[in-house]
Amino acid sequence: MHRLLLLGCFWLLTAPPVSSIFQRPTGSPAPPRLQYLLEPLHSTVHTQRGATATLPCVLRALPRNYRVKWSKVEPANYRESVIIITNGLYHKNYGPLSPRVQLRHSHRYDASLTITDVALEDEGRYRCQLVNGLDDESVSLTLHLEGVVFPYQPSNGRYKFNYHEAKRACEQQDSRLATYQQLYKAWTEGLDWCNAGWILDGTVHYPIINSREPCGGRLLLPGVRTYGAKDKQKDRFDAFCFTSALQGSQVYFIRGHLNFKEAGQACRNHGAAIAKVGQLYSAWKFSQLDRCDGGWLADGSVRYPITTPRQRCGGLPDPGVRSFGFPSKEMRTYGTYCFAGK
Repeated sequence: MHRLLLLGCFWLLTAPPVSSIFQRPTGSPAPPRLQYLLEPLHSTVHTQRGATATLPCVLRALPRNYRVKWSKVEPANYRESVIIITNGLYHKNYGPLSPRVQLRHSHRYDASLTITDVALEDEGRYRCQLVNGLDDESVSLTLHLEGVVFPYQPSNGRYKFNYHEAKRACEQQDSRLATYQQLYKAWTEGLDWCNAGWILDGTVHYPIINSREPCGGRLLLPGVRTYGAKDKQKDRFDAFCFTSALQGSQVYFIRGHLNFKEAGQACRNHGAAIAKVGQLYSAWKFSQLDRCDGGWLADGSVRYPITTPRQRCGGLPDPGVRSFGFPSKEMRTYGTYCFAGK
């Protein structure tokens, strides 16, 4: 008996702690943590302005006391704006998107976000985040609108906009300031422009296809040249605007010798409005509007869209929207381009 007691005491003194008996051997992998959010098959959702788009976010299981939060990363300041929060039973909408968003909720694991009547400002990066204590997860998706970028300057000449004026000018022309990604894509598709312009994040750039002396010199390689971030109040440049197709709309030309006031009235007589610059670019890009005729637009400029370049239509080799600038509004030389919305 004494010998058994001595052996028991010796084992207690020399045995490893109980906790270490159940510890995982050094170097062995941790058991995999359950991933609640399914990775989307496609991280980019393509849509059109005016359409309904759904950003997928699906759970494989429902943890206790969870929440799902949708937010949008704003390119102008890189901050996240909350759109909607749900706990599976109830939800609350936030911000300017609030009237146009809802959860698809096609089944109990579905937390996908549906956006109706998609607008230009809806394009960008979205995040679906599962909030579940220490096990938070998220998936990122991009909403992409097919569109067109165009340079814009006012009637009083180049380099007249500070950042806020450039932003407002684009909005007045049925567009918005382009993002860097949109400007870069436009450059890859042939946008070549020597004047520097604001984009949405407050930086200034200009896209060059053909290197030349007035545009930084012949030795600089083609590319999107940058001036970097500038003072949004004091510095002045042009603007690069982005617009997209609008479902159910039409831009058409009315022939005539009209001054600016008569041009607007001619469109109203047809139940339409005089077209904005962004609307003409959209019709050129997406409806292949092709006319040799200069026509008044809402900002007082005169332009015409060319999809099939030819000698008698300006002689330039590339498609584009040509401009006669801002002639006197009393001049009776041009027709007008009208916009009929849905």
